[in-house]
Amino acid sequence: MNNIEKRVENIKEDLDFFEDELSKYEYIIDLGKKLEEFNEADKIPENIVHGCTSQVWLTHEIKDGKMYFHGTSDAIIVKGLVYMILQIFSDSTIEELKEIDMDIVHELKLSEIITPNRQSGVIGMMKKIKEYALNA
Repeated sequence: MNNIEKRVENIKEDLDFFEDELSKYEYIIDLGKKLEEFNEADKIPENIVHGCTSQVWLTHEIKDGKMYFHGTSDAIIVKGLVYMILQIFSDSTIEELKEIDMDIVHELKLSEIITPNRQSGVIGMMKKIKEYALNA
């Protein structure tokens, strides 16, 4: 199991702790409150994630051969989803990120919690991360 798979497993365990969808939803909203402050200057068209109903921005930096991601959204539930995605994929090697081939919505059972439009947003974030890795 690689680092990304371990992180997915950790988040899945956290979500499974909650009995009902509303509790999971509230937990995701709480995660969004942990997001680091996002630089307003980075809220530019190049950093927008496509496929999201709400506005989502995603940036990256490379340090010591690993990629680190920063992001935010204008919707509180999506901020929580951004936080989860950043936790899973930040601090990964470019090679690990290039090889991502997982349905994160399915892996985390998000289809039980969030709407199809929000699911599309998560898929959009994944595409953006993979795009950053492929272009690194």
